[in-house]
Amino acid sequence: MSDVTAIENLVVKHQALKNEIAKIIIGQDTVVHQILLSVYAGGHSLLIGVPGLAKTLMVHTIAKTLGLDFKRIQFTPDLMPSDILGSEILDQNRTFKFIKGPVFSNIILADEINRTPPKTQAALLEAMQERTVTIAGTNYPLASPYFVLATQNPIEQEGTYPLPEAQLDRFMFAIELKYPSMEEEVAIVKATTSDDSPAINALFTAEEIVAIQHLIRRIPVPDNVVNYAVKLVHSTRPNIDSASDYVKQYIDWGAGPRASQNLILAAKANAAIHGKFSPDIEDVKAVAMGILRHRIIKNYKAEAEGISEDTIIGALL
Repeated sequence: MSDVTAIENLVVKHQALKNEIAKIIIGQDTVVHQILLSVYAGGHSLLIGVPGLAKTLMVHTIAKTLGLDFKRIQFTPDLMPSDILGSEILDQNRTFKFIKGPVFSNIILADEINRTPPKTQAALLEAMQERTVTIAGTNYPLASPYFVLATQNPIEQEGTYPLPEAQLDRFMFAIELKYPSMEEEVAIVKATTSDDSPAINALFTAEEIVAIQHLIRRIPVPDNVVNYAVKLVHSTRPNIDSASDYVKQYIDWGAGPRASQNLILAAKANAAIHGKFSPDIEDVKAVAMGILRHRIIKNYKAEAEGISEDTIIGALL
């Protein structure tokens, strides 16, 4: 199959996938869109939202429609690295046997990742980056494709361990979940308080998703689009000579090179699902908010004036 045909097929299957997900998830179109972009591009996502917005249900539904294995890890302050990675036990033959932890799956929902100590966070983030787990000197490769969708509750910060900037940078998207509209909430209440449970069909296989990831990477990108993405990321850095007064005024630290890489990968995926064979600057702008939101650190002046990361990014686009 040629890449042109593969992209045309992806457009059709992506629409069917969204329709399938909509059987369970009402609204949250932007969130579902960004999660699927990160899946197609092979990145991880951080979901930021208050409890009760169906984050777990959404990830579980997406995993089912993609035909992938799904595991949920509820992070708690007493969770140890071995609880998520697995551990060696002594079997009846008095030999050590490795029992795999929940991290060995295609899609991992890391629920409330900021509730667990840095040691356990680091174990998961190492698995995300390296795609292998090392126990007692033995390397165990993780399944392919492999995605971590972590959730963070932005309200309760007492007794939590906020992710360091270097670890936040490993997530391709930071996706904000907002409350549903009045009409959407009425539809949610009607759907979830009845006895109906719609059947969800798997539209993809693991092999097809890996093929899509390779397809996305093969999409050519014009030089002007790459230059725009890199220039956008550079514009967030207050300590370079070309930084604007606005950025110097409100940002402490800007985004790193991983932001530029992810902007191009996500722009390619965004172009592909809209039937385009090459991304343009509009595709970069469409994904910029989710990719830069967690990579810029605003200063006390921005905090004092109530200026959000989204406002700053919007001014730079």
